Amino acid sequence: MTLRGDPPKGETTFTPYQDGLRYACDLVALLKTRHPDFCLGVAGYPEKHPEASSLAVDLDHLKRKVDTGAAFITTQLFFDNAVYYRFVERCRAASITVPIVPGIMPVLSLKQIQRFTTMCGTTLPPQLIARLEVAAENPDVVEIIGVDWARTQIRGLLANNAPGYHLYILNRAKGALALAAGLAA
Repeated sequence: MTLRGDPPKGETTFTPYQDGLRYACDLVALLKTRHPDFCLGVAGYPEKHPEASSLAVDLDHLKRKVDTGAAFITTQLFFDNAVYYRFVERCRAASITVPIVPGIMPVLSLKQIQRFTTMCGTTLPPQLIARLEVAAENPDVVEIIGVDWARTQIRGLLANNAPGYHLYILNRAKGALALAAGLAA
């Protein structure tokens, strides 16, 4: 994955090192020049990168990453499959034809997911929030709800021709293993 990276902790804007690369498309171009056989993935933001001024500007940046050599896109996390489907439609309309892998994060903690979604500009569906708030005092139930939601998302995505899925599990194997077991059943 060729990622620009996030601003340092406590910072709100990204500043490259002196003579460093400012954008992910610059990294893609550099790597493809030096290693043309590399298979490079890039990030896509179904609900818009937090630093982009608009969806159109964000899509232009994504197209630039693909046009410089990215072979696939992995999306930022999202919790409503319709968001992914609209994103894929916008990409295809912009002549972005590479596979777009949906990024899924099972909710394992209400506070953690609220922090993540605020940071990356992702929305939580009201029905998911309601279920999580009811269970907020019971971490095991929150995790069951989160894994169930992710499982339902993945099944729907695969049924609608997503090329696979990427799990954001943050080194929390228990939720990933429960999710895998549920998908295998």
